Amino acid sequence: MKRVVLAAACVLAAVAVAGCGSGDSESASSTDTTTTTGTTTTETTTDAVTPTIVPINVVDGQPQGGIVRQTVSKDDQVVLVVSSDVADEIHLHGYDIARNVAAGGTVRLPFKATIPGRFEAELESRSVQIADITVEP
Repeated sequence: MKRVVLAAACVLAAVAVAGCGSGDSESASSTDTTTTTGTTTTETTTDAVTPTIVPINVVDGQPQGGIVRQTVSKDDQVVLVVSSDVADEIHLHGYDIARNVAAGGTVRLPFKATIPGRFEAELESRSVQIADITVEP
């Protein structure tokens, strides 16, 4: 009887832990259950998806080295990481994602590339393009 209660408690604990995911789409998990004479073993593994990091350095209100161009595939996880010596709003057109960056600060714009096409990121107040992101189908 104690083995049955212990096995049931292990299964319930595994289900509770598996249900406590963060909900973001940057990782995937799978659960394998093995049953042997009176014992149940549950193992959950997580396969992390590494996002494409697009570093952008803004100096004197311009992208250092010119407009940053990056091509990604549809459904990729992407993070624009903008370091800037000027304060402005960083805006990724098409996805309508915007974040404010302070002078001397860094801001991250994470997104899932769900829309194929070409998209500009800019210093919104200055109307200066800092990146060109192409999402291929």
